[in-house]
Amino acid sequence: MNLMKQSILTILKLLLFWLVIFDFQRVLFSIHNWDKFAKVSILDWLMAFVYSIRLDLATAALLSFLPLIFIFIYFLKPGKWSRFAFYASLFLEIVICAMIHGGEINAYTEWNHKLTTRVFTHLLNPDEVFRTADYSMTIWFVVYAFLEIVFGFKFMRFFFKLDSVPNKLNLFVRIPIGMLILAVFGSSFLVLARGGTQQIPINIDSAYYSSEYAANDLSVNSVYFFAKSFLLFNRSEIGALFPIISEVESKNELKDFYSYPIEHERKIFTNSRPNIVFIILESWSANAISSISGQKGATPNFDRLGKKGLLFTNIYATGGTSEIGNSSIFSGYPALPEISISMQPDKHRKIPSFNQDLKKWGYTSHYLFSGDLKYGNIGGYFMDHGFDVVEDENNFPKNLKRGKLNYYDEDLYKILLDKIDKTKGPFMHCAFTGSTHSPYDYPNRKTEKWKGQEADFMSSLFYADKCLNDFLTKAKTHTWYKNTIFVLVADHGHASAAIQNPNLGAYFHIPLLLFGEPLKKEFRGQKIETLGSQADIVRTLLYQMNGDFEKYTWSKDLLNPACPQFALHTINRGFGWISENGNFSYHMDAKNYPDNTMNNSALKKEQKRCHSFMSLVYNEYKNL
Repeated sequence: MNLMKQSILTILKLLLFWLVIFDFQRVLFSIHNWDKFAKVSILDWLMAFVYSIRLDLATAALLSFLPLIFIFIYFLKPGKWSRFAFYASLFLEIVICAMIHGGEINAYTEWNHKLTTRVFTHLLNPDEVFRTADYSMTIWFVVYAFLEIVFGFKFMRFFFKLDSVPNKLNLFVRIPIGMLILAVFGSSFLVLARGGTQQIPINIDSAYYSSEYAANDLSVNSVYFFAKSFLLFNRSEIGALFPIISEVESKNELKDFYSYPIEHERKIFTNSRPNIVFIILESWSANAISSISGQKGATPNFDRLGKKGLLFTNIYATGGTSEIGNSSIFSGYPALPEISISMQPDKHRKIPSFNQDLKKWGYTSHYLFSGDLKYGNIGGYFMDHGFDVVEDENNFPKNLKRGKLNYYDEDLYKILLDKIDKTKGPFMHCAFTGSTHSPYDYPNRKTEKWKGQEADFMSSLFYADKCLNDFLTKAKTHTWYKNTIFVLVADHGHASAAIQNPNLGAYFHIPLLLFGEPLKKEFRGQKIETLGSQADIVRTLLYQMNGDFEKYTWSKDLLNPACPQFALHTINRGFGWISENGNFSYHMDAKNYPDNTMNNSALKKEQKRCHSFMSLVYNEYKNL
C-alpha cells in the first residue's frame, strides 16, 4: 500500500512540478525582456501567471505521459533501474524545455514573438546563425538554458522521492492495480491535454487576456506553442506539393491582376465614414439561398434584404474553416493548402487588418462570438490586431439558455444591439453567429421545416434567417442605424440540399450583402456578379472609404468594373481555382482533379494562373 500511495502521489506531483518550472521560465523571460512590458502594469503582468494555468496544465499533462510509464514500471518492479528511468525521462524533458525557452528568451528581443520552428530554417544555415547572432545572444542562451536545467534538476530531486519500499504485494496483484492506475491517470492526462471535455480542444487563445501582445506571449506556454508550431511547420512545407513559379514569371502570368486601372467611378456610399456592422454568418451557403442560387432555399428574409441592398452573387470562401474565413475577411489574406495563418502569431501580426485602418479615423472595433474564440486562435488573432473589444461565450450572461456549442443567434443579436447602443461612433461592430453550426442547436426545433438531405442544417438556416431579420428590424429603431452599413457574409460554405461534395468549387459559394441607409438608392436592389472571394471585401470597402487599400496585396476591388475575376480556395490536402472559364479542384496527394468543369485548353491556362498566384502568396507567407 505504501508503494501504491507513493506512486499515485508522484503522478499528481508531476503536474505541480511542471507548473513551477513554467512559472520559473516566465520570471526569467520577464527579466531579460522587461522593456517589452513597458505598457503592461504590474497587475497585468501578474495576471499572466493566472491566465496561463489552463495551457500550462495541458502541457504538463502531455509532458507527464512518459514519466507516467516509468512510474507504472516502478510500481511493478521498484528498484534502481526503474527509479533511474523515471528521473532520466523527466530530466530529458527538462533539458528540451530549457533549450526551447532559452532560445525564446533571446529570439524574442529581435523577433517580438515566441519561438517557432522558423528557427530550424536558420539552423540549416549555421554560417548565417554565427554571422547574425552576436556573442551576447550565445552567452545568454547558454546562461538561461543552464539556469533552467540546474533549477529543474534540483527541484526534481527535491520534489520527487522514490524511496525503496518493500514489495509486499504479489506481482499478479500489482499488475491489475498498476494497469488501473495507468488507465485512470492516462485518461485524466488526456482530458487535461485537450483542456477539458468540451468539443473544441484547448488552444493558445485560452491564455490570451491582454491587449498587449507581450503580456499574452508571456502567458502562452512556450513548449506548447513551439510544439504547435512544429506541427504547423510540417504542414506548411506545402510548396513541395504544387509547382513553384518564379516571381517574374508569376507576375507576367497575372498581368491583369497587377495592371488593371485602380480608379473607378462606382461610389456606393452617401458618405465615406459610415459605421460598419459585420455579421459573420456561420456556414451560410449560397446554394441554400434562393436569391443567389435560383433554387429552393431556406432564407426568405435574406432574399428580401437582397432586394434592398447590394448583393454580390459570385463570391467564394477561401477555405473550409472559420479561422481562415475571418482572417480573409478582415486581412484580405487568401488561404493556402494546410495553412492557417491565424494560428501563427509570428506571421499574422505582420499582415494588415481592416480595423487598424479604421482606427486611424477614430473608429472603435468590437468582435462578439456566441461560442468559443479559442478555436483556430480566432480570438488571439483579433487581439493581436488591436480590436478594442473581443468577447465570446465567456462574456455572455450565465442565465441564458444555450446550445451544446454556443449561445443562440437570437441572444447574440440582443447582446449586439445593447453593445452598439453603448458605443459612441464611428464604430465597427462584428458579430459571429453560431446556430447554423453542427449540432444545429436552436430553440423549438420541433418547428423544423426542411425535409431530405441536410435537413438539420437547412432547418437551422430558417431559424438563423429569422433571427437576422428580427435584429435588423429592431436596429431600424435606433439612432445609429441611419449611418450604418451592414456587411453580411459567411465565414465558409457548407453542404446543402443541392451540394454535398466538399471538393467542388460550388461548395465554397457564399453570400455577401451590403445593406443600410448610407447605401445610395441607385445601388439598392442591384446584383454584382464580379467573381471574387472573402479576401476581396476589405479592399472593396477601403476604396469606398478613401482609405489605404493598396497594402492589401492579394485583395481585389469587387466594385471595379476592370477587376480581374478569379477566386482561390482550399480543399482538404488541396486547392481550387474558379474563373470565368470554369473551376477545378486539385488533390495534392492523390494528384488528381476531384472537380473540373474546364476543357483541356482552359484548364492548362487557368492552372498556370492558379499556380502563379499561389506561388506569390506562398513566397510572401514564407518570408513573413
